[in-house]
Amino acid sequence: MKKIFTKTFRPGEKWSGAIGRHKYLHFKALGEDANLSILMYNLLDTSERYNMPDTLKAQYTSHLTKGNVLMSDNGRVLASITEDSLGWHDTITGHTTRRMTDEKYGIHTYQQARNDFYRSGEENFKMELVRNNMGKGDLVPCVNLFSKVYVDLDGSMHYVPGWCKEGATVTLRTEMDIIFIASNTPNPLNPSKEYPQVPVIMDVYDAPPTDLMDDCVNHRPENYRAFENTWDYYNLLGR
Repeated sequence: MKKIFTKTFRPGEKWSGAIGRHKYLHFKALGEDANLSILMYNLLDTSERYNMPDTLKAQYTSHLTKGNVLMSDNGRVLASITEDSLGWHDTITGHTTRRMTDEKYGIHTYQQARNDFYRSGEENFKMELVRNNMGKGDLVPCVNLFSKVYVDLDGSMHYVPGWCKEGATVTLRTEMDIIFIASNTPNPLNPSKEYPQVPVIMDVYDAPPTDLMDDCVNHRPENYRAFENTWDYYNLLGR
């Protein structure tokens, strides 16, 4: 595979970019308890974006791992998970807010801390949305790579400290042309009182087109139909 791009997300850093279909996005945690919050939007029509409820109910799951796909609100596949060393990535806790960050890690300003300022996922996402001609109304629930959160029968949610070890990896394959937005900010349920300082590296490679024998296509009948919708979309575009 040919590597075409590398990006290291420093603690608190945000990033967005246009990424074409048929690309592998390989993420590696450079420390324990990493958390990379991500969003995806259709590059050609940003009104279509990652849809958490449809993704979960169609695949009968509350978390994501190898074989799962990230579905859009139009029933198409934005990306699929082709490799995963952890087996569980959080989909239900969302992102941190400014208030949450101040209350947990202490109030300080960018003027005081400069690049050590404790950023929140909400602020990072909103800034990157504006850079891509969107706004706060386009902010939707995110996926938190490298974090495990489970729910008890009483409805209580539990973060699992130490779930992510240094060197943990997960690989996504883009099935559509997307705007990808990332925020290296803490999982909202991380109990640590110290702001996490774990970089995450993303390597992008060319990937072959997905075929009918692919594990993600055949993971569930709903996945197969979502892939059909995606392929029809591009066939009608002549792509």
